[in-house]
Amino acid sequence: MQAMRKVYADNSSTSFPKAPGVSDSIKDFLDNVGCNVNRGGYEASYNTALEILEARKLLCGLFNFNEPIGKPRNVIFTPGITYSINMILQGFLKENDHIITTSMEHNGVMRPLHELSERGVDYSMAECEEDGTLDPQKIASLFTAKTKAVIMTHASNVSGTVLPIREVYEICAPREIKLIIDTAQTAGELPIDMSYADAIAFTAHKGLLAAQGLGGFIIKSDFAKKITPIITGGTGSKSHEILQPDLLPDKFEAGTINIPAIIGLKKALEYIKAQNPATIHAKKMKLTERFLQAVRDIPGVVIIGKKDLQNRISTVSLNFKTIDNAEIAALLDSDYGIMTRCGLHCAPVAHKTLKTYPHGTVRFSFGYFNTPGEIDYIAQAIKEIVR
Repeated sequence: MQAMRKVYADNSSTSFPKAPGVSDSIKDFLDNVGCNVNRGGYEASYNTALEILEARKLLCGLFNFNEPIGKPRNVIFTPGITYSINMILQGFLKENDHIITTSMEHNGVMRPLHELSERGVDYSMAECEEDGTLDPQKIASLFTAKTKAVIMTHASNVSGTVLPIREVYEICAPREIKLIIDTAQTAGELPIDMSYADAIAFTAHKGLLAAQGLGGFIIKSDFAKKITPIITGGTGSKSHEILQPDLLPDKFEAGTINIPAIIGLKKALEYIKAQNPATIHAKKMKLTERFLQAVRDIPGVVIIGKKDLQNRISTVSLNFKTIDNAEIAALLDSDYGIMTRCGLHCAPVAHKTLKTYPHGTVRFSFGYFNTPGEIDYIAQAIKEIVR
């Protein structure tokens, strides 16, 4: 019996496969090095510290955060982007402060904001259009005397719509309102410039093509001074003091960082740099265009959000009028080996904006390693199931 074809179309959740060499570099570190950093006075520890420094430098280059504006020490590693967002928001906002977000956010933003609202922090939500787009003036209309920051996604994990972060920054900066960007869906693909943000939160396991369990944030020094660390502990520096060091990155990197995953991320960042993020995005857009063209005329299939390639990434949500979305996703997996994600995608406010709440959508998210043949196979499978 011939094995079923397997097609992975869930890259918005996590990329697969990872960049070439990522797993090998992690295994090599664990098998042949295995030491810690900032805790050992020997060559292997020093060499590992240099590898981590190189990863920070690569991230500075990716986000255009170089001298004299930024330095590698302004790159903070965390267990993931959710941790990064919580560390920034909870360390910065105080009772009676006000923050603005958008109606296309993931729960990685919305749940921390809700938690903070129960402690006296006020937040407002700028309403996006039904295709996920945002008029920056809707942000400006929500400013108050107590507004301290805006936090927003760069692109929706549901519809793939890209939001205007630069335009929002240009509204925020003259008012000294901090802009915090969630780049979970765009890092490694779209140009993201720290000249137009005060802090950028990233994750390793999506567009950066590395392992799960690692993320971080890049932050401007003036903003970092205003944030109280919410996790404190050993750093390997200033061990004679009981206070958390104020120097970066130690201020926000208490405990042992995920060294194997950082070694893997370094390999992935080298690969992305060699391929060029613009080339990666262009290929993914060609796949997306092929998919949109193939499914737009299938009876009973509705493309959610933007129907073209302008201001979008390679995430496409579909709603099925005559068959339950969960049944579609299950049949794609069981009968065709096509892996998608169905439901609300941890983004209920986004689905309300897109008018797909509470039933959700079937989400197809294409990666750099997908092929045109796989796109055609997915489209044909949808046609056969709908028939």
